[in-house]
Amino acid sequence: MYLEIGKMNDQAAVLREKVLKKHQNSLRNCKTLAVLSGKGGVGKSNLSLNLSLALTKQKQRVLLFDMDIGMGNIDILIGQTASYTMVDLLEKKLSIQQIIKKGPQNLAYAAGGTGISSVFEWSPSDLAHLIQELNSLTNQYDYMIFDMGAGMSESVLKFLKAVDEMIVVTTPEPTSITDAYAAIKLAASYSVSAPVRLIINKTLSDKEGNETYERFSRAVQQFLNISISLLGIVPNDQAVQKAVNSQMPFLLQNPASKASISLIEMVSILIPQDNRITAKNEGMFIRRLKRFFLER
Repeated sequence: MYLEIGKMNDQAAVLREKVLKKHQNSLRNCKTLAVLSGKGGVGKSNLSLNLSLALTKQKQRVLLFDMDIGMGNIDILIGQTASYTMVDLLEKKLSIQQIIKKGPQNLAYAAGGTGISSVFEWSPSDLAHLIQELNSLTNQYDYMIFDMGAGMSESVLKFLKAVDEMIVVTTPEPTSITDAYAAIKLAASYSVSAPVRLIINKTLSDKEGNETYERFSRAVQQFLNISISLLGIVPNDQAVQKAVNSQMPFLLQNPASKASISLIEMVSILIPQDNRITAKNEGMFIRRLKRFFLER
């Protein structure tokens, strides 16, 4: 009899653990990150892709959006051809599931496509369709990463107000730094309050990267009263260009390269110790999108 009672207690404990785990999973936060730069040519899309893959290596469920609609290149960097893209989502009113494609390491991505100038010129009905489709995904992924296109239109700024964090990519070049500063300044003037992380790409040394961050951070703090954190420094690595030429992410082609190691280190900063959130905060990204785009 005592054995039966003990067995029943063990079964109850296992059941409770399963229910608790299911409840915790339902509260998992789908963190939304917007990756942007002040100018082209800084390697933003390549870093967005490889950062996404570094997250999948840590068993994170990642969905990467190429938001440079009509001029996207994420699928090119992967060496794949997407059957449907964000352009089709807009023009044909497809479901988001129809345009999501599986890339390497189980990475999910939505290609930008060609044939339209900007995702952010959509009509209210187009935006309502996008938001509805995004809402159906928030419990399926741990991270949604939006590789933003060039330009800072009003709609881009509204979108930035909705995401959880912004990742700004720059290089040590003065023109790149100036443009990155201008992008942050414009976002601040539009009351974008998402925390800002900085990636310094194509550095000649860690010293150069750290000095660039220190100067940039001081200027942003002094003149914009914004504190930014350093997410990582990526060296000017030949492995990156070789991977681009072969249409394969450098993290996969050469995981021991200095650039790959820097991406892996960034992931240890991005992933929180506890990725659970309360029901009160769940779905804030979608609620913010609705408020900024649809409500009058």
